[in-house]
Amino acid sequence: MNSIDKEQQQDTKKDLSGKEAAAKIKELADTAGSCFFCTNLQKGKAVTTRPMAVLQVDEAGALWFMSANDSHKNAEIKADPNIQLFFQGSSHSDFMSLYGKATISTDKAKIKELWNPMIKNWFTGGIDDPRITVIKFDLETGHYWDTKHGMIVEFVQEVLGALTGKTMDDSVEGMLKS
Repeated sequence: MNSIDKEQQQDTKKDLSGKEAAAKIKELADTAGSCFFCTNLQKGKAVTTRPMAVLQVDEAGALWFMSANDSHKNAEIKADPNIQLFFQGSSHSDFMSLYGKATISTDKAKIKELWNPMIKNWFTGGIDDPRITVIKFDLETGHYWDTKHGMIVEFVQEVLGALTGKTMDDSVEGMLKS
């Protein structure tokens, strides 16, 4: 246990799994809107990282993205489907790191479900652009850092903690499992 945790006035750990984990993933991914999508996860080598918009988090907690079939990202996923995603919803909370596997599909129904007009910036042929693929990310493990009661309560508790000399943190963190 860290020294900061020993002085904590309240429980700040809560691991989540199943539907609870899926709900937290959806909440934090929706807050952030985008993430850093990392491929080439090889020990001792720099990972390939790019920002990606999360188009959907489904009820099982799977995250969905769109990508071009001729992109470096798709080639990297085909070579190694292990992916890490990093989210930051604000400068003080709503952080999440997810690790799992990605699969690539050309499912036309899923493409239509995820499509929005802004995507045409990347797929100039529109919804029927033959380069469009969808990427599904399935969680293996993850970690989140959030507030229990929102930023206002977090701020008040930090001020009270500074005034009283007690650790009063409204944050919560934990592991995420599917």
